Amino acid sequence: MKFSFKTIFALLAMAFLIISCRNTDDDALEPINPNSEIEGLLKIKELSNDTHVIELYSKSGITQLGYNDLKLRIKNKSTNQYEKNANISWKPLMHMTDKTHSCPNSAVQKVTSDGSLYSGYIVFQMPGNATEYWDLKIDYTIGVNTYTATTVVDVPVETKKTVNSFLGSDNVRYIVAFVEPKSPKVAINDLTIGVWKMQDMMNFPMVDGNTVKVDPRMPGMGNHSSPNNVHATQSGAGKLYNGKLSLTMTGYWKINLQLANAEGTVLAGQEVTDTNLASTIFFEIDF
Repeated sequence: MKFSFKTIFALLAMAFLIISCRNTDDDALEPINPNSEIEGLLKIKELSNDTHVIELYSKSGITQLGYNDLKLRIKNKSTNQYEKNANISWKPLMHMTDKTHSCPNSAVQKVTSDGSLYSGYIVFQMPGNATEYWDLKIDYTIGVNTYTATTVVDVPVETKKTVNSFLGSDNVRYIVAFVEPKSPKVAINDLTIGVWKMQDMMNFPMVDGNTVKVDPRMPGMGNHSSPNNVHATQSGAGKLYNGKLSLTMTGYWKINLQLANAEGTVLAGQEVTDTNLASTIFFEIDF
């Protein structure tokens, strides 16, 4: 049988097209590299049960007093693969000498739909010590099977204040935590703050509709303030509070706070004046 050059060329082109399609399909089906999901993260610790190892991560590689943005993933001990279809919840608990309580924390959600990394936040409002400690219980379901694992969490004392727990004039206990900027600059910084209330010892829902008034001061420089600050408010229910924080020079800043309700009534904190140099609720930044 004889083939013309046109026929041979057509057959080669068709073969190349088939191979190209297969390669494209293979690339589309290629799974996410588990290690790429944790780029920029450091492992805090591992906890385990009979079936899984749970890896806990943060950007700093530690848990700390105040707001913690945490990530986790679950590795199956038998297959050495990371689970992608888990429904996860967690419960942080402070074990004090006379009582046990929880703290503000979010739901645990997947970072990407086809990945194995899960994310949430926990706000530890007090440090541990020699006799009182935090632990974290993680419950999860994969298919019809349920699992649990618990670990002690280290929450040391911090040198700078990033979280406030206080009783408002409305007789509600609030927790206000500093979230951003983690790396402040001499500039007008994006400011993020979280506001929660203690519903009971185990439940700390986010507070909606309030305002966190901010007044940054430099106590070591005549207690001067800065221009163009914007009080922190929410963009929607259930969200963190966002504002602007003006820092005009490096050094130690005390970010004085006042918490006001939707009607503008101040529930906690005091205005800074010539005779009142600081609010009783504040954050500290030194950079």
